[in-house]
Amino acid sequence: MEFNVADETSSLKSVIIGVAKNSGKIPDLMDLYDPKSVRNLKNNSYPSESDLKKELSEFITILKKYNVTVYRPKDIYDINQIFVRDVGFVIDNFFFKSNIIPKRDKEYEGIINIIKSFDSELIELPVDIHIEGGDVINFNNYLFIGYYEKKNYSKLYTARTNKNAIDFFKKFFPKKIIKPFHLNKSNTIPEKNALHLDCCLQIVGQDNAIMCSELFTNKNDVVWLKSFFGEKNIFFADKNEMSSMYCNVLSINRNTVVSQPSFKRLNNWLKDIGYCVEVVDFSEVSKLGGSFRCCSLPLIRY
Repeated sequence: MEFNVADETSSLKSVIIGVAKNSGKIPDLMDLYDPKSVRNLKNNSYPSESDLKKELSEFITILKKYNVTVYRPKDIYDINQIFVRDVGFVIDNFFFKSNIIPKRDKEYEGIINIIKSFDSELIELPVDIHIEGGDVINFNNYLFIGYYEKKNYSKLYTARTNKNAIDFFKKFFPKKIIKPFHLNKSNTIPEKNALHLDCCLQIVGQDNAIMCSELFTNKNDVVWLKSFFGEKNIFFADKNEMSSMYCNVLSINRNTVVSQPSFKRLNNWLKDIGYCVEVVDFSEVSKLGGSFRCCSLPLIRY
């Protein structure tokens, strides 16, 4: 088998879904690296391991309903392995091992045997190229990449992808159109933080998008996206909906989207324009700053 992911919405055939073992224990504040988790820890609402496992299991049930092959990472003691998307990502037939923040280095050990079972090329990025899979949206001949390059980059644990990554992919895929988007970041306020591009932008179907305009630093990028998709084809989420993970849905195919039941405004919009919406309660997983796309690492779509 070879990896094959050319876009966000072709039929999902093979995917890695994160695991929650050892993830639900109450961590120390210093061990957290996103403002949503920090807020829930301080509010005594940090999710339990059993609730996280339950939600992931229900997500997998939906995927298997559509005959998707599901792989799970090998459990690694005392490591949060839920958000597997950021450990690596597939573009076309290549698997790219992410250079993630140091606290997450060991997560790759949980999926390496899965990756090596495929007959495709594994790309290990140079150490100065910081990128996580949540900042990469593959859309046929376009590659959308979220990044951050202000002077306080090194002080923000929410800044996961740097400008070097943009330059790397321009050289690696000279025939693709690389479209970078500078994102707003905050270590303390979830509503002002786009942890990754897929927290404020998502593609559904062949010409629809979900986006939160407030989280793009450069307003010209918002203008470009409105022109690219057409305003009538975009669902505009506000910053509170963004923080609730409205943009972090997952397409099983061009007509089917997995969403949360609480996303009523989004789900009604999707249904009104012809999509099948499969709902799974992911309210506990979302307390950790990610949702369906963050928990999934597609290996084959076609």
